[in-house]
Amino acid sequence: MLRYLYLCPFILLISCSQNSNQTIHEAYFTTWEHYLGDPERSHFSTLDQIDTSNVGNLKLAWTYKSGGLEEGRTTQIQTNPLIIDDVLYGVNAAIQLFAIDARTGKELWKFNPATKDDSGLGLSRGLSYWASTGEDPGRIFFSSGPKLYAVDSRTGKSITAFGDKGSIDLRDGLGRDPKQLSVVSNTPGAVYKNILIQGTRVGEGPGSSPGHIRAYNVLTGDMVWTFHTIPQPGEFGHDTWPVDAFKTVGGANSWPGMALDGERGIVYIPTGSAAYDWYGGDRTGANLFANSLLALKADTGERLWHFQMVHHDIWDRDLPAPPNLLNIHRNGEIIPAVAQVTKSGHIFVFNRITGEPLFPIEEKAYPSSTLLGENAFETQPLPIEPKPFARQILTEDDLYAPERKAFVDDLVQNDGPREYPTVLEKYLEITSKGQFIPIDTTGVILFPGADGGAEWGGAALDPRDGVMYVNSNEMAWIVKMKAIGGKGNESIGQSLAQIHCSRCHGGNFQGLAGIPELQNVKLRLKPDSIKAIMRMGKGAMPGMPNLSDGEVNEILRFLTDMEKPADHRTERITIDVPYSMASFARFKDDRGFPVVKPPWGTLNAIDLNTGKYLWKIPLGHEESLDDPKIPVSGLENYGGPVITAGGVLFIAATKDEKIRAFNMKTGKQLWEDKLPAGGYATPATYAIDGKQYLVIACGGGKMGTAPGDEYRAYSLE
Repeated sequence: MLRYLYLCPFILLISCSQNSNQTIHEAYFTTWEHYLGDPERSHFSTLDQIDTSNVGNLKLAWTYKSGGLEEGRTTQIQTNPLIIDDVLYGVNAAIQLFAIDARTGKELWKFNPATKDDSGLGLSRGLSYWASTGEDPGRIFFSSGPKLYAVDSRTGKSITAFGDKGSIDLRDGLGRDPKQLSVVSNTPGAVYKNILIQGTRVGEGPGSSPGHIRAYNVLTGDMVWTFHTIPQPGEFGHDTWPVDAFKTVGGANSWPGMALDGERGIVYIPTGSAAYDWYGGDRTGANLFANSLLALKADTGERLWHFQMVHHDIWDRDLPAPPNLLNIHRNGEIIPAVAQVTKSGHIFVFNRITGEPLFPIEEKAYPSSTLLGENAFETQPLPIEPKPFARQILTEDDLYAPERKAFVDDLVQNDGPREYPTVLEKYLEITSKGQFIPIDTTGVILFPGADGGAEWGGAALDPRDGVMYVNSNEMAWIVKMKAIGGKGNESIGQSLAQIHCSRCHGGNFQGLAGIPELQNVKLRLKPDSIKAIMRMGKGAMPGMPNLSDGEVNEILRFLTDMEKPADHRTERITIDVPYSMASFARFKDDRGFPVVKPPWGTLNAIDLNTGKYLWKIPLGHEESLDDPKIPVSGLENYGGPVITAGGVLFIAATKDEKIRAFNMKTGKQLWEDKLPAGGYATPATYAIDGKQYLVIACGGGKMGTAPGDEYRAYSLE
């Protein structure tokens, strides 16, 4: 059997002892010049004016209404802002870049890309900054739609010498027709010297764009190197795919960001699933470099080592967040390390020079798939330590209120009232055996769910002692497939919609967690508008330019006459994927509560030197839960923590729309404040004129909460 940890002999030329007695950082600044604080993605600040003794005295310092809200449209702001000198840079709900005075919140300038190509995924989780050493102004790199822009950090003006009059099109250079590709970037890349290394987000259905990683010259926008995450003939890993997969298969992209060891010139890049997410009959094999942590030379893109964390992914187990770089202390030795959190709630830890695992990893056997044409991989790697930070299997004993009625998307019907099964009855109908059980046509519990475990907010890592702080979701999801045309009365449009739309809008198109339903879309939008959104995307929805005119028309015909699906099959349209999604949703009861016993979200502190937990607490509380046995329920959460030398951890993230502060040593909550909208973003902290500030984007819009546009900063009086 192939081994899936491959080491390059070149790495032996790198000195393992180089500056090994130093911490990762040469120095820390009072600014926040990098996404998540620094190139190592530590989420850490050396500021200590706000500490465990006075954090309870935090007061609102300023607010900034960034704009971009649109009536009737659910928007989000997930931006971790940059603070450079005394200027804060962020992104609003309409994906416009702005600069404000970080002391007062007063607007300095705003950059509107004014693109007509709204090809979607309208989110920005952060920015990249390049500091010039000459007369050239510092540059902010900012993505909107398929374009990556270079903007003068002082004036907010486009730097027209970059790319095509100030921007580059991320659809170019992928080896396929750019008009047929949906490619955007939600998360900043890494800047190394004069190179910007950039990942992308692509579609998750059949015909999606490939996820090549590209590096660009920060001055000209010229491409410096490309790494093919779906290897081409002659490249390492090509034999883990069908021979022509590189021409047709998409995904295997790096959407969550990356970490950089600037001293050694190595960039660490996590990748996601190959598309189609839930069926891989057309991509037999392990599928390198999907679901992998890559260590590449930052200046050339040469692979040094990699580790694949899910072979042949058919569970949408993208690596969800940037890795963390740290130094591990073991047996008197200091080991340069990289740690990667996963949606399944695991932490993989490696020597970041050699790729050697620093805790044992077991290749565990799993069952084969029952779906026609699917070849699930025989084994999957799981770390023995640290133990998972999320529960791994939903048992009958884990059900919170088994007698309540179940409410999941495959029970939502358009044909009037029906008798719903209880949570226990529904549980007994489906398969719940833990990780990596292949999805089938009966239904499989994905636990933790499709949104983690860990999510894109990622983990914080204290570089002083190697302790990781990670927030986690504890949601059970039901995933079920169905054969195309399996009911005998499905139209071609319904089958296409099940493949391309149900991932976000639910198995019966009823809407999921803030994503609108499609059952009555014809009452909200005219046919031309529906077609335009399918083609170009809108907001958080990607465009589907790869669909033919006939396929778009068939989906439109189904969506606008959904209550009477007729058979409009035509010979000119074929569907290569034999299965579509029948159910894809959180497993909840009729009150809207998760079926699993609380906590529904947690915050964890783990010593990565030993793999041992220091503490675990519920994060957030469902105030409508009337249960004296559960004083703190924990909540589903999105957005990461910030940790400080003052011993305080700050995090928002939860559905109850609060921001909180915790003692890093004990997990005790020290402070909280109600936000004007959910803070589904990672905060930042900085200091100006000796005063420390904490800032959070309050964009809302997730989990059914209202959208917002406010950035809010706190300080001590």
